[in-house]
Amino acid sequence: ATKGLHSDSTSAEYTDATVMNAFNSDGFTVVSHAISNASSATYVAWNWKAGGTAASNSDGSITSSVSAGEYMSICTWTGDGNSGATIGHGLGKVPSMILVKRRNTNNGWTVYHEALGTGSEMYLNMTQAVTSSNFWLTSPTTSVFSVSSSDYVNASGDTYVGYVFANLEGACKAGSYVGNGNTDGTFVYTGFRPAWIMQKKSNNTGHWHIWDSTRNTSNEVTRYLLANETNAEYTDGGLDILSNGFKPRKTGTGLNASGDTYIYLAFADQPFKFSNAR
Repeated sequence: ATKGLHSDSTSAEYTDATVMNAFNSDGFTVVSHAISNASSATYVAWNWKAGGTAASNSDGSITSSVSAGEYMSICTWTGDGNSGATIGHGLGKVPSMILVKRRNTNNGWTVYHEALGTGSEMYLNMTQAVTSSNFWLTSPTTSVFSVSSSDYVNASGDTYVGYVFANLEGACKAGSYVGNGNTDGTFVYTGFRPAWIMQKKSNNTGHWHIWDSTRNTSNEVTRYLLANETNAEYTDGGLDILSNGFKPRKTGTGLNASGDTYIYLAFADQPFKFSNAR
């Protein structure tokens, strides 16, 4: 729990026991750092349950260390520099989104998203539009994803972490939508009431917006943070979180510009059959 990475930064992994020092059965322990526990500051934390202690996985050409839950896994590996290498992810489902960060030295966060497909390049720490890339050579399978020899994903001797998400009915959904430039925005069907949504314009520059149902407990959701910045929370939203998806209520370019395409990743508040509208 003392090891950290920043989604807005290319910096390598660091170790600092004053930020957080324990993962517990019922939460986590923060200490004295401004990142996690400054006097009178307010914080938000988003938590995902993977599979506990990581286990060795030899499904790919590179042996990975994997902690896999129902729809999310954490993988670590050491690159071999071979284009076409494969990494076992342990989900037993085809990944819909993958975030990869080189840990031992500076480099950006590269993103795979099924709506963009292989041959695409996008970064969690940047605002740039999708461009062509050779990071992801073939589509992921139920057991592995493939990587090139790029230093972003597989430089020889470098260490990496991958956060892998798979669509699961009632729990997790990665997808895309096209904005309509209207305050009665495009309805985006997820199949569940989202607790957390991250979305970004893909066909042009735009920030990675993060919304949740905890900071705004009722609609309209106006509070958001940017994964690619260190800025404080913004309050000029927004969107409505619905029983089976979400709907932009803002015409801004970051969320709902007419004709622009947006990718998203969403997680459920509860399984669909127990979900209520707000």
